Amino acid sequence: MTTTRTTSAPAEVELAIGGMTCASCAARIEKKLNRMDGVTATVNYATEKAKVSYAGDVSVPELIATVEATGYTAREPEPVRAEPAPGAEGAEPADELRPLRERLVTAVVLAVPVIAMAMVPALQFEYWQWLSLTLAAPVVTYAAWPFHKAAFTNARHGAATMDTLISVGTSAAFLWSLWALFFGSAGTPGMTHPFELTIARGDGAGNIYL
Repeated sequence: MTTTRTTSAPAEVELAIGGMTCASCAARIEKKLNRMDGVTATVNYATEKAKVSYAGDVSVPELIATVEATGYTAREPEPVRAEPAPGAEGAEPADELRPLRERLVTAVVLAVPVIAMAMVPALQFEYWQWLSLTLAAPVVTYAAWPFHKAAFTNARHGAATMDTLISVGTSAAFLWSLWALFFGSAGTPGMTHPFELTIARGDGAGNIYL
């Protein structure tokens, strides 16, 4: 007597992925999912979705847990709701991009004067460098917070992405500027940044990079 072992057909699920900021994030998630037994996954960064085919003892909660262990969020997409009839009252859908839009507007409004003062010597009044610090601080902290958060999450998992480059670069420039202003000569009243196309050797104590 022979026993026939049957295997269930692979199931498919589409997961909504959150927290991705570049294509390498999608590649990391895809790599982690494909390491699971019986799982074949493709992750699309543009649509923020992962199409996963799985079989065996793998479950959807396990797939979501794997994505979350990688440092991102995952959930099953909500079912498409029927559009309300004309004139019917209903809650407006949440604008997921609103927080990012607010950070972008904040960064542009505050960064433009900083760039102008740094590039145009005529705008460098006696204490212009301290105004630049005041305007740049919210840009590096509040506006850039998603980059810092993503860089920290990736660092915890031993990975580096474009977020790491942005976070490290802006933090290094800001921290150096703080040192130059408080402990160097950059905070001296009347300090100016001449616009030059040549490179001169110096200790950097009189320069700010905001």
